[in-house]
Amino acid sequence: MIRLTILYNLPPDSDEAEFLRWRLGEHQQENASVPGVLRTDFSHIDEQWTLAGVQQGAPYRFMTVVDFPDRASFEAGFLSEEAQAKLRQDIKSIDAPLFLISEVLVST
Repeated sequence: MIRLTILYNLPPDSDEAEFLRWRLGEHQQENASVPGVLRTDFSHIDEQWTLAGVQQGAPYRFMTVVDFPDRASFEAGFLSEEAQAKLRQDIKSIDAPLFLISEVLVST
């Protein structure tokens, strides 16, 4: 399984309530309807844990996780020209995104 994890913030002048309405509604449905997507989750990051303990003010406020069954599905669903064009539009509403692509080796 291929997992796409996106960590990000909102630009300083953003309306978080408006963003959440879009992200939890229209955008969540769009993500879930991408061909090949097995699961997609959206999270609000509240805290950061380190060996020193729980800390407020994590470096990212939001996280999206999208699972694909295999590399070919991921490439077709996320790396296609159409998907990248849509991403270039959507990314305008977020700040400092970090995109992580991983292969899930075990899941229980």
